[in-house]
Amino acid sequence: MTATPVRTRLAAAALVLAGAPHAAAQEEPAMPRVEVVGIAPQSGVGVDRELLPYSVQSAGSKAIRQAQAGNLAAFMARNLNGVNVNDVSGSPFQTDITFRGFRASPVLGASQGISVYLDGVRVNEPFGDVLNWDMLPEAAIASVLLVPGSNPLYGLNTLGGAISLATKSGRSHPGLEAESSIGDNGQRRFDLAYGAQLRDNWHAFVAATGFDDAGWRDHSAGRIRTVFMKVGRVRGDTDWSVALLGGQSRLRGNGLLPDELYGDNRRAAYTFPDETRNRLAQVTFNLRQKLDEGATVSLTAYTRNSRRDTVNGDAAEAFADYAAGDAAEAPLHPATFNTTSTRQRSEGAALHWSVDGGAHRLAAGATIDRNRVRFAQFEQAAFFNAERGVVADAGEEREPAAAVTGSARMLGAYASDTWTIRPGATLTLSARFNHARVGNTLTNDSGQQPPETFTYRKLNPAIGLAQEVGAVTLFANIAQSNRVPTVIELGCADPAQPCRLPAGLQSDPFLEQVVSRTFEAGLRWHAGDAALSASLYRTANRNDILFLSAGSSQQGYFSNFARTLHQGLDLVASRRFGQLEARASYNYLQAVFDADGRLFAGVREVGITRGARIAGLPRHAFKLGADWKPWPALSLGADAQAISSLVVQGNEDGAYAGWDVRGYALLNLRASYRLDAHWELFVRVTNVGDRRYESYGAVATDLFPHGRQAMQPGDAVQARFIAPGAPRSMAAGIRATF
Repeated sequence: MTATPVRTRLAAAALVLAGAPHAAAQEEPAMPRVEVVGIAPQSGVGVDRELLPYSVQSAGSKAIRQAQAGNLAAFMARNLNGVNVNDVSGSPFQTDITFRGFRASPVLGASQGISVYLDGVRVNEPFGDVLNWDMLPEAAIASVLLVPGSNPLYGLNTLGGAISLATKSGRSHPGLEAESSIGDNGQRRFDLAYGAQLRDNWHAFVAATGFDDAGWRDHSAGRIRTVFMKVGRVRGDTDWSVALLGGQSRLRGNGLLPDELYGDNRRAAYTFPDETRNRLAQVTFNLRQKLDEGATVSLTAYTRNSRRDTVNGDAAEAFADYAAGDAAEAPLHPATFNTTSTRQRSEGAALHWSVDGGAHRLAAGATIDRNRVRFAQFEQAAFFNAERGVVADAGEEREPAAAVTGSARMLGAYASDTWTIRPGATLTLSARFNHARVGNTLTNDSGQQPPETFTYRKLNPAIGLAQEVGAVTLFANIAQSNRVPTVIELGCADPAQPCRLPAGLQSDPFLEQVVSRTFEAGLRWHAGDAALSASLYRTANRNDILFLSAGSSQQGYFSNFARTLHQGLDLVASRRFGQLEARASYNYLQAVFDADGRLFAGVREVGITRGARIAGLPRHAFKLGADWKPWPALSLGADAQAISSLVVQGNEDGAYAGWDVRGYALLNLRASYRLDAHWELFVRVTNVGDRRYESYGAVATDLFPHGRQAMQPGDAVQARFIAPGAPRSMAAGIRATF
């Protein structure tokens, strides 16, 4: 997806952006501008964003750089309205990003609901639809676009929204940019990007990122390396490019802490190790051909190969039984040393045609994607040391616990018409048909199981209207999209045979596909250097897929829940006051179960009544941001977030009074000083007040009361486990541009 600014009669329309509404205005402050955005992940003839029947948010590379958030996920959480973070793992590149209560998460078992695209390629991994933030080429990101709602043109898994990322090229970003920074807790980062326009209309671009972090919590060191290369040529009406993305990482996360241990030491790890190693290789080919009469056809083809290996130490079931007083004869402190291996290969192609026909802006396309997954889990007998670390028993062999091979094939066809029915009034009609076939073969304690294959089909329509009334644009839109179960979800769906994540697969019952419908209405207003946007939305999910825990271990299973509901209000305002630019946003979210049911969460069965809140999602979120240039060489900035309380997973019925996660407010400061035309110094401070806060919570059994191993049956207790937020930290660096 690309976003290209063009001249128009609307003044300062880019100020609607919640992330960095000042970015475009700084480039040409006196030039009236509007942004033209694509309506699908593939590039083509765009549509004036003022004609869209919903509000998109976007930001360019300059705005992302100026915000100094540390990484892309943190930038979106601080600057885009409706976006929040659940820092479940404790690693800055393994966060759960939520938008209007829908997740894009690297955690297997999280209820995914946001599709993410990189240059038109969907990068949600086939095994669980997870999103590996560490494998995105952040030094190469040219723009980010956040599209709300169940937009069918963005394909499967677009339940609550879609994130479309576009990369730089030698044509769009010529020259050299290098940035190096160091920070607290051993954090070091280096980014390099170089673009060149060559002879005969050839262009080339290369970018690389290196990140090392000792981690602010114990046993939480991380390391990331990514490289991105693109080469292409423009010749007449033909524009093509080939891009290569490679990456590898080793990230250690700590998970949640029981309240008691958290009170003693918020940097502690409950049990360890918990390590994830990712590797990725991706090749993308993009072709754009201009045709007669203003038409454009685009082709995207890709192949993607990813690997994930994990090491995780857990309490064995015998330990859980012993600590609960159910099996006094069981070994005192048995543990399990779990390792997993996931291999995923994907390839696909997308063809997109679009034309600006005056009153009609037409688009149509087709996509084909297929993937193959191989997963294996191994267990080895182990024990806990005095620091709660899991040590494998050298005298025991590593045994295979479960395995699965699976494949999926997805076909899609779509069409759209943005029709100016009269001056100032635009009707948008679109639809997409999805066909998916998912199959797998499981191997468990009973041997290899018969292969299973499931087929899903869905036609998803959308209709919307935008009406200009003076400086105000009123809009309304209703849309539908769907998500099909993945291999992991189908392979772990039997409550009688729960599995351990990341996955001891046991059985293969049928799961219904998730169908999501969104209604959104609102307005956009512009007056000089001021802008305001407001949206009311309601998204209903039928047959939502949830991971339900079973017992005191990490075992559980995937299941459909009849209906969930996300509805709320988004408000965004921005204003320029000379050299000061300010913005504010507010999000109200009511994310609830919209049917009666039962959840197995943590260590207890939770009775759900209609209207019960979904765990981990704040009802209120308020964000402020400001950037000030007191003189040309110096820039000062600040952003603040105030987040309301969260319901704890496993306490959705409110059985444990006072166990909600409290709300919090954070302030972040930044400054940069330009030494000359090429060199710039910068510094940032996050969580300036060193606020002690938490971003998630769950009910679980504490097998280590007071931080020590349970020594007697019954010592273990149910406790609230929470995800501690990072303390105050500072980073400083230097940036060079040539």
